[in-house]
Amino acid sequence: MHAENHTGLSQFLLMGLSEDPEVQSILFGFSLSMYLVTVLGNLLFVLAATYDSHLHTPMYFFLCNLSFVDIGFISTTVPKMLVNIQAQKKDISYTECLTEVYFLIIFSGMDNFLLTVMAYDHFIAICYPLKYTLIMNSQFCHLLLMISWFIIICVSLIHILLMMQLDFSVSTEIPYFFCELAQVLEVANSGTLMNNIFLYVAIVLMIVFPVCGILFSYFQIVSSLMRISSTTSRYKAFSTCLSHLCVVSLFYGTGLGVYFSSEVIHFYQGKAVASVMYTVVTPMLNPFIYCLRNKDVKRALGRLLSKAASCPLWTTDLRTKRMLQPVTQVLVNFNRLRFFSLLNYMLSDISKPHMFCPLNTFIFVYLHQLHQYIICICVFYA
Repeated sequence: MHAENHTGLSQFLLMGLSEDPEVQSILFGFSLSMYLVTVLGNLLFVLAATYDSHLHTPMYFFLCNLSFVDIGFISTTVPKMLVNIQAQKKDISYTECLTEVYFLIIFSGMDNFLLTVMAYDHFIAICYPLKYTLIMNSQFCHLLLMISWFIIICVSLIHILLMMQLDFSVSTEIPYFFCELAQVLEVANSGTLMNNIFLYVAIVLMIVFPVCGILFSYFQIVSSLMRISSTTSRYKAFSTCLSHLCVVSLFYGTGLGVYFSSEVIHFYQGKAVASVMYTVVTPMLNPFIYCLRNKDVKRALGRLLSKAASCPLWTTDLRTKRMLQPVTQVLVNFNRLRFFSLLNYMLSDISKPHMFCPLNTFIFVYLHQLHQYIICICVFYA
């Protein structure tokens, strides 16, 4: 293979999870189900927390942003994988690969920052309860969020600018089902010294510092709880942190699993399977972890679903219209992606004997349009 510079002619081959057609069919259904569950679960959590006044607190503000980031995280990789499985191909263009790297850095970095900010929120709530509303006010929460987005976008843009200076061979194989930064740097034909140096700097900034912040926060929390004489009060205070600890353990545990698997496992299927836990399973489980142990969230979801079920879309109630406005906007966006035109096509052929063929076409074209929509967003903002 000959080396080419960074032109639109370059492409990569994503090895995926398996080359067996039967296994690919199972993976397609499994991945599509997990993707839809993740998007629906996180979207419902955002709607419930946004339109229930009881959940207008700093903790749920950061949780809403975490759910939004999880939707973006899984939408960056899974649609392209599903399109490749459906089309029986492995290639991904140079532009698409850079787009995946760009968004993966942004969303994974925001996961780190949001988990750190949430740990700080728990630290203030337990160690300084009387000053909590004064410290964690709305302006401060928005400032923390804006600083996090600014840092991660700058880091991601620098990574992309450095990658655009690299040379790659045509049809270079990547042993994942998505373009991961470290794997892309490994297959480059030109020198990657500056890329690796900045990668280590980014790891310290986006992983080491947040982990140290989380550990410090919980060290202070445990120290404060040990000074409480009542066992019941101690357990009640610590129980507010259990959901966050579960999400932190899941996020960093799967991340470490991907890292050690790349060092220990030398066949690409093992690495790809480990990466699924990090990029697919973690975003799917996050809303369930916070909902199952939280009565306030479950009550808010119940009120939201009952309200949506009992009120028609043409209601004249202004409050209901505001509540249903995000759902309407989602439907409008789906329509822009030719969702409903494809749905009508599929339903028009429902009486035909080979209905599965239009269904396959419907899923393939919709996922392709979704992935192209993400690329357009990247090009617009970059």
